[in-house]
Amino acid sequence: MAKIDKSQFTKSEWRIVKEQRRIDKQKKEITESISCYKTETKIEKPTLAYSSSAFVLGNGTSRKGIEVNQLQQQGKVYGCNALYRTHKPDYLVAVDVKMVAEIAKSGYQHRHEVWTNPNRSFSKFHNLNFFHPAKGWSSGPTALWLASQHGYHTIFILGFDYKGIDDGKKFNNVYADTMNYKKSRDSATFFGNWLRQTKTVIKDHPDIQYKRVITSDNYCPEELNRFDNFTTIRREDFEKIFDLK
Repeated sequence: MAKIDKSQFTKSEWRIVKEQRRIDKQKKEITESISCYKTETKIEKPTLAYSSSAFVLGNGTSRKGIEVNQLQQQGKVYGCNALYRTHKPDYLVAVDVKMVAEIAKSGYQHRHEVWTNPNRSFSKFHNLNFFHPAKGWSSGPTALWLASQHGYHTIFILGFDYKGIDDGKKFNNVYADTMNYKKSRDSATFFGNWLRQTKTVIKDHPDIQYKRVITSDNYCPEELNRFDNFTTIRREDFEKIFDLK
């Protein structure tokens, strides 16, 4: 922005000019930041060539040991955050700034589909897909929402454990004690927002059947059981249905 000789203005006039220049500069920065993103990414429905089911994976410990490549033989897999370190889901969703930076710096998004919210911090990264408008939700419920936009008949939900380990006291995540995650000995993360966002997705898609895969010690929120299109299934029964070994 070109310099202006403020001696040409009175003090009151200069304050007005200075404020207008500040506003113009802010607008310019926002415009340039948005232009660094890919143009608005249209959410295309995948071709359901072999299945009308999909699998959405949170990172709660109840899904530990489930092999993503086996699930991908049955349907599309939607995962979150550090799942990319160990597996390659069909769609990866991450909204935390530090987590997105980790993923982008690894170059994973150049080979696989990654979705996140627009953020000026990501302007230097390429090949990310952005939600327009931003969801403003946690990664797990956002991944569930994305899968729901694709119009499957049934969506299986794994690793949405909500409460922490040790009667809800300790942090529950398969990637605990690693970069960008809390320590396994840390207190559990509040799950109220995750649960509320999950409820919104289920309520807004009454034609989709949601099946949450649980272990015997999983917390089962009563709020979810009120939906006619939501049920739970034990992990051992889930593994038998899909012949997982």
